[in-house]
Amino acid sequence: MLSTQDLLVILAIVAVLFGGKKLPELGRGIGDGIRNFKKGLSEPDEIDITPKKEELKKEETEKKGDKDADK
Repeated sequence: MLSTQDLLVILAIVAVLFGGKKLPELGRGIGDGIRNFKKGLSEPDEIDITPKKEELKKEETEKKGDKDADK
């Protein structure tokens, strides 16, 4: 387990690497990522029914073929 001194050293290194202005942005980004991850775990699985690009192209060519057969 990390002690308080270890955490302070790590925090000091992060502050030197990223600078004081970037730390709030970094913290906000990490917080948003954790929040979205937890939200994704709690939501039920959804089935994606949107057609793939290949399927759309295939349907378009079939429709064009049907129009040509009607003429």
